[in-house]
Amino acid sequence: MMIPSARYVLAFLVNVVLPAFAYRIAIGRFGMVDALIASAVPLIVWMIIDVVRYRHFDALSAIVLAGIAMSLMVLLSGAARWMGEAREPAVSGIIGVLFLLSLFLDRPLVFYLARSTMSREQQGRETEFDARWQSSPALARSIRLMTAVWGIGLVGENLVRLWITLVLSEPDAGRLSTLLRYATYGGLTAWTIVYRRRYLKRAR
Repeated sequence: MMIPSARYVLAFLVNVVLPAFAYRIAIGRFGMVDALIASAVPLIVWMIIDVVRYRHFDALSAIVLAGIAMSLMVLLSGAARWMGEAREPAVSGIIGVLFLLSLFLDRPLVFYLARSTMSREQQGRETEFDARWQSSPALARSIRLMTAVWGIGLVGENLVRLWITLVLSEPDAGRLSTLLRYATYGGLTAWTIVYRRRYLKRAR
């Protein structure tokens, strides 16, 4: 079983560092579509290994991959023409809206991210997590807080990126927008790790 600190570092590398690195290498040589496809490769490989080896589905990788997929769909559709430079931030901002809308559901999106993490730590722990969700109001509040933070963070980040695309010209706009995207994912991931550790200490 992988120790927690190593698991978090690996998750950060796979979901933030490697996609950003692949994007930066490809964008200068092949254009935005191919760069987005390149950034998705580490996520797809990670998810396949996760399913085949551990019988585990990584929810965080799936969310990042969904954002890339939506961006690709818009870029390859007719909508890309009238959305102009704002198309990519506007599309990826949908993820943040989904986080916020999920607060109205019985189980918000971060519930599934947390459940995925528990499953990775030890097989069968997801059942324990489901039981705690039903019996612990404090856990439910913490999950909803994390969902709200991710939703607000992603929506706010995309509003800033939208402003960048309207004010700056390429290639500066694209570079700064991409840097801000992965910095936001990295910051939200780091905050989640710290907050989770503090919650577990209080819960002991």
